[in-house]
Amino acid sequence: MALGLARKGANLALIDMNQEHLTQTQAECEALGAQARTYLCDVSVESMVENTFQKVIEHFGKLDGLINNAGILRDGLLLKVKDGQIQNKLSLKQWQSVIDVNLTGVFLCGREASIKMIESERKGCIINISSIAREGNIGQSNYSAAKAGVVALTVTWAKELARYGIRSMAIAPGFIETEMTASMKPETQAFMKNIIPLGKAGLPDHIEQSVIHILENDYLSGRTIEVDGGLRI
Repeated sequence: MALGLARKGANLALIDMNQEHLTQTQAECEALGAQARTYLCDVSVESMVENTFQKVIEHFGKLDGLINNAGILRDGLLLKVKDGQIQNKLSLKQWQSVIDVNLTGVFLCGREASIKMIESERKGCIINISSIAREGNIGQSNYSAAKAGVVALTVTWAKELARYGIRSMAIAPGFIETEMTASMKPETQAFMKNIIPLGKAGLPDHIEQSVIHILENDYLSGRTIEVDGGLRI
């Protein structure tokens, strides 16, 4: 997404927890002629998010868009039962860690971004990355709940922030080839690809194209675009 926006001439504030990856992406964006700066930030920590967005304004002077893309997985069945006996349960730590990053992080970044847009009188756009798992998925109570919450935030913000010229949209990817999905068992990856009507996994490029479409079409707001190859029909 960052590279796609750099090709379009955007200047980029890159936020992550991994400085090595940030530095690499910064160099790739700058090679395309974009101005890019990096910020280490845990999006689940309010003070870090507030400080990061303040620095973004100090460096760039304005903010026109936000992509809420931070996410983690801590999968597990709600309960594991054998012969009528409870063997294990989804821990509060597993639940809370995903909610903190995938939902609270979206809330904090969206709130701070909208503040900066309003203060600088910019008509901006917030894009939240949800998932088709928002409808519920086995072994993902935490992830599904968070991604459903992201869609609810998207609609709410579209209604609340429209008066300031701020749009809010969501993208719900299906099975996309990323580092996260690459960590799945090979048989799981093969199964997922087999049940996709288009017969193949999506690529990060497909999400990038959707991001650019949303940013360029200023009559899109309050909706979720599913990018899943027909997986959720």
